[in-house]
Amino acid sequence: MTSSVETSSPKRSSVEPLAAGNSATESPAVQPPVVEAPSVEPRAVESRAAEHSAVEPRAAESRAAEPSAVEAPAVGAARAEALAVETPRASSAGAPSAPADIAELPPLTSAPRRLLKHPRLMHYNRLAALVLFANLGFLAVSWAPSAEAIGYASLVNLALAVVVRQQYVINLFFRLATWAPTSWPLKVRWTLGKVYHFGGLHVGGALAGAVWFLAGAVVVTVDGANAPLITVSWILVALLVGIVATALPPFRSRFHDHFEKIHRFGGWSALALFWTHTLLGAQGPVALGVLAVVTFSVALPWLRLRKVDVRIERPSSHVALARFDHGVTPFAGSSTAISRSPLKEWHSFANVPSPGRPGFRLTISRAGDWTGSFIDDAPPKVWVKGITTAGVANIETLFSKVIYVATGSGIGPCLPHLLAAEVPSRLVWATRDPRKTYGDDLVDEILAVQPNALVWDTSQHGKPDMVRLAYTAYRDFGAEAVICISNKKLTWQVVHGLERRGIPAYGAIWDS
Repeated sequence: MTSSVETSSPKRSSVEPLAAGNSATESPAVQPPVVEAPSVEPRAVESRAAEHSAVEPRAAESRAAEPSAVEAPAVGAARAEALAVETPRASSAGAPSAPADIAELPPLTSAPRRLLKHPRLMHYNRLAALVLFANLGFLAVSWAPSAEAIGYASLVNLALAVVVRQQYVINLFFRLATWAPTSWPLKVRWTLGKVYHFGGLHVGGALAGAVWFLAGAVVVTVDGANAPLITVSWILVALLVGIVATALPPFRSRFHDHFEKIHRFGGWSALALFWTHTLLGAQGPVALGVLAVVTFSVALPWLRLRKVDVRIERPSSHVALARFDHGVTPFAGSSTAISRSPLKEWHSFANVPSPGRPGFRLTISRAGDWTGSFIDDAPPKVWVKGITTAGVANIETLFSKVIYVATGSGIGPCLPHLLAAEVPSRLVWATRDPRKTYGDDLVDEILAVQPNALVWDTSQHGKPDMVRLAYTAYRDFGAEAVICISNKKLTWQVVHGLERRGIPAYGAIWDS
């Protein structure tokens, strides 16, 4: 569906930063008074066709240096006008508007509904639990205490864990989920929008498969199978336990680079041992077929490994703008993984194709050692592999209107959707000194398609209550959903804060 972004002529008005005591998810008892905005003559800005773009905040790096409006600072009685970034004169809509006041949050929904929206019960965890309960059902109904049956159960679960992470499968999930028309009930579309929680299937399959294989190792040992089979079984058990343990959130978030290496090399080793185990156990063609599918799924992205040219600009010491043109023009809302050393670490960033032009752009923000090194020592070439994959914001087509909430470099995953304008949308962006950090061209490009965007300069006005800003935009624009791209803490605050009030909200879940 294609529709234009709303471009009605706005009024310049004031928005106030909130006091630190205000919770990101609870509305304060008293609404702060609205202060009259000073009269400001909009500055003419020449419209430029920018060649810049933006980035996907990555799990391991999202907690770092980017100012992302997590908590409101203590400003006492001070009041400040939100930054209304100048719009290019080419736009007929004038300067972007801020809401006349920040809305009070609506009341919470009923306790049972709020319980279902609790982070512990998010769809990711529900899918993991579904897989585990399905295995318990198989155990209760179709239990056959044989090494062969246990072997099949472990293999099927581990195949599920691998295949749902395959790039083509991920894109298929998104395509199927977003086929639903906007005429369907909102509750149905709300649930379909959670398609990006598919990683729960990966977790459930990996846990169940590891437990089944442990049981299988016990059975072959008790049954007195041949020594090589027993040896391989217990080596594989130890490897699977190590992979699962290092994938748990405490280790993964603290040592993400180590997690990636263990997951990659441990996974390849486990696959080789599964082949050895299957051949030693003389299992039938079904097991061999499943292993062949898993092996192909793992190998396919690496068969497309290539080193490509990249042109890099630095509008500031905080951001690198990378342009690619190696014969690939990805779809809006997809991401590309790049690496300087393909066997060590990969980092995914949002693709920003320019409508009607070849190639695409990435914006890489300083948020860790790798990105800092990339900005300071820009490489002429980088490695890419596989195909581009769909990201969370692709669910926008399920709704008639959406609000994009971004902080800092979170503007990246939002930008391709704003440029494509397939769904009417409005942007709320909190960032530090946007023109100085990202350059006039990028800011002007955003304002050309979002003249009514609310851009909050945190260097001047502090960090706002993003939940209330998001709700205000949602209410004023008449949107059906909110999509938040920010760091982990703020994303959870916005998504959880809105959903427990009955508003569909979406944001990354940091499960990679």
